[in-house]
Amino acid sequence: KENIKRYASAMVPMDEALVMLAVDISGRPYLAYDIDLVREEIGGFNTDLLKDFLQAFVSKAETTLHLRLLAGRNSHHIIEAVFKGLGLVLKEATSVGEGKGIPSTKGVI
Repeated sequence: KENIKRYASAMVPMDEALVMLAVDISGRPYLAYDIDLVREEIGGFNTDLLKDFLQAFVSKAETTLHLRLLAGRNSHHIIEAVFKGLGLVLKEATSVGEGKGIPSTKGVI
């Protein structure tokens, strides 16, 4: 965790859907989930599992993650924007920053 940027955010469009994501690799698991999916299933995938997966992810990664649906009605596009956005913010937050050491006033993440 030394020298990482730690924070990242993105707004990801996928057709009519627009999702905002923000991550803090903080050592403190927290999920703020403001996404309402209309469909219960997409191609055999139970859409309720999206939130369950993200909750498990932040718990094990000890990461704070905020998700907000800004626009959209197609559940497939929304879920696709969430996962593409998650990849983007994790890539940015784990990239090497300009600082030295652990990016925390406590010295621990």
